[in-house]
Amino acid sequence: MPRVICLGEVLIDQIAEDIGVPYEQVNSWQPYFGGAPANVACGLAKLGTPVSLISCVGQDASGTFLLKELGISGVETSGVQVHPQATTREVYVTRDVKGDRSFDRFNGDANTVFADTLMSADHLPEHLFVDAKFLVLGTLGLSSPQASRAVGRALKLAEQYFVKVIVDINWRAMFWKNPEQVTKLLPVLLKYTDFLKMTEDEAKLLFRLTSPAAIAQAYSHIEGILITNGDKDCRYYLGERQGKHPVYPVHSVDTTGAGDAFLAAFIHKIYHRPLTHLLDPKFANEAIAYACAAGALTTLDMGAIAAQPTDRQIREFLAMREAKN
Repeated sequence: MPRVICLGEVLIDQIAEDIGVPYEQVNSWQPYFGGAPANVACGLAKLGTPVSLISCVGQDASGTFLLKELGISGVETSGVQVHPQATTREVYVTRDVKGDRSFDRFNGDANTVFADTLMSADHLPEHLFVDAKFLVLGTLGLSSPQASRAVGRALKLAEQYFVKVIVDINWRAMFWKNPEQVTKLLPVLLKYTDFLKMTEDEAKLLFRLTSPAAIAQAYSHIEGILITNGDKDCRYYLGERQGKHPVYPVHSVDTTGAGDAFLAAFIHKIYHRPLTHLLDPKFANEAIAYACAAGALTTLDMGAIAAQPTDRQIREFLAMREAKN
């Protein structure tokens, strides 16, 4: 069966239990497993789409915990490498009174080497690409030389086996020793990209544009562009048409992983249909509505993965919204 491959970091989000206070004033933290590619993989598995994760964790308690949780979530993990010396990364996340999160710092110190930076290109499981339909990745893998080489090999394998590439920018400057390097590496990544997802802030920062259609003109080979903007409209360019869809207002508890749930839901919708169906404006809008619902529902509980909705929950949520209208 064709599958989706998610490639990149899997880590632990240490989320502050105290709301609206800075890192120094947080009294307690609650660990949740996360990392954008892992979040998308778990979201897909929960929706019923076959998915594998390619990543690297440390041979430590956190790495063991993450592998176990991935398996429980239904993600195939033969591509997750285990490094004997490196440390599994943890990210400390604070929240404001609206549930919006900020990434503050990592575990360890300046000398800590994190396993996700040491993913080996030589150990990528080529057999996963043979029958894959999509490869999903972000920019964080480009922030270290060794992981960047693994990303490069994955892109070549995707090209070899006609796997569509979906890129979520997921810009996190704190992961980069030299953040300005992204301006050199991103254009290379975009050459292989078929679908591109980003936030409006990322579009402004990296493209100096906020219109999906304008970005599509600059990168004519890209088949779809999705731009989310927090609690504002999602704008998209699909099937050579630009559209927008309002977000669904909910009382958010924690916005961690909302964008990842959005992307997983969108991929789930297009995985089960021929991509030519995106030429139908009605289906394109339905796919975005489904994704927006998944993103909204994920903010109703703590953690990026534990709060992800099932297909039934999304469909029931959309049905209730439609009934109200």
